[in-house]
Amino acid sequence: MASNYKITYNVDMVFCIDCTGSMDNIIDIVKNNALNFYQDVTNVMEQKHKHISQLRVRVVAFRDYLADGKDAMRVTDFFKLPEQADEFEKCVRSLKAEGGGDDPEDGLEALAYAIKSNWDTEGLKKRQVVVVWTDAATHPLGYGASSEYYPKGMAKDIAELSQWWGGAQQVGFVDNNAKRLLLFAPNEPFWNVISQNWDNVLHFPSTAGDGLSDLEYGQIIDTISNTI
Repeated sequence: MASNYKITYNVDMVFCIDCTGSMDNIIDIVKNNALNFYQDVTNVMEQKHKHISQLRVRVVAFRDYLADGKDAMRVTDFFKLPEQADEFEKCVRSLKAEGGGDDPEDGLEALAYAIKSNWDTEGLKKRQVVVVWTDAATHPLGYGASSEYYPKGMAKDIAELSQWWGGAQQVGFVDNNAKRLLLFAPNEPFWNVISQNWDNVLHFPSTAGDGLSDLEYGQIIDTISNTI
């Protein structure tokens, strides 16, 4: 006999989106995926008798501090969905693929912003999910520190950023039981360090220019719902 009991979750998601010029031919795919994420994850979770009682989404759009200055990082507050769906859609639709300078971007700074989000700490069942979409390698942390727009208090290197994420032996800025990191990023040194050494990370390798469009979106949604 099937049970009608549902497990309820409070879910926070942060979308870190590469908005440099190399993303031009796939930025619309990424934006549509971001906009569909809420409904698609909700539908799959309902099929698994899991119910999202509250979902908030935040956007971190990133480029390159040295090349793009004040336009290198755009960081929003959390949007509560579905109540603020219109504001969230307006924000995502406004993202444009431009700039970036050299091939690597400042993806680690974007990830740092995401990790230090104002996470919801209420409820017994909660998830704090960071999603990174990029087709590029990342600069080391601090590469763009000479820019006047570079943020104060940034992690100085990958080791400190790892501490921010936390782990079995240390507490970071994210709940160890709730955190999940989904990387849609190339097999490049820094992204690989993260995927191979941090806990609760899923890495879907992308290829510069068109790799993200080849991802099986349905499989990704199912994978995400299984980790929530």
